[in-house]
Amino acid sequence: MSSDAGANPPPDRPPSAEAEPAAREARQRERERESRRRGPTAGMVPGRERRRTKVERGAMRVIATGGIIGIAVIMGAVLVDQEVAGWIVGLAVGLTSVVLAALLWSSRQL
Repeated sequence: MSSDAGANPPPDRPPSAEAEPAAREARQRERERESRRRGPTAGMVPGRERRRTKVERGAMRVIATGGIIGIAVIMGAVLVDQEVAGWIVGLAVGLTSVVLAALLWSSRQL
C-alpha cells in the first residue's frame, strides 16, 4: 500500500465540497458577464426603436406636470375638507409636488 493512496479521491466521490460552490459561483459570474455583453435585456416595457422628438418629449412633460398639479389640488381639497391645519396642507401639497416633479424631470424616458 502506498502513502499517497488517500491523496486522490475515488472516481465515484465528487471533488471536495469546498470546490463545488466556488465553481458554481464562477459559472454564475460568467453567465452574468455574458448576458451584459449581449446587450440590454427586455423588461416589462420593451425598449423604443427610436428616440422621441424634442416636441414630443416637451409635450409629455407638460402633460405630466399638469397631472402633478392636479394631484396636488385634489390632495389640498381633501385635506381642507377634513379641516386639517393650513400649514400641514401646504407642507403636504408642497412636498408631494416637489417629489413628483423631481421624479418626472429626472426621467430620461420623457
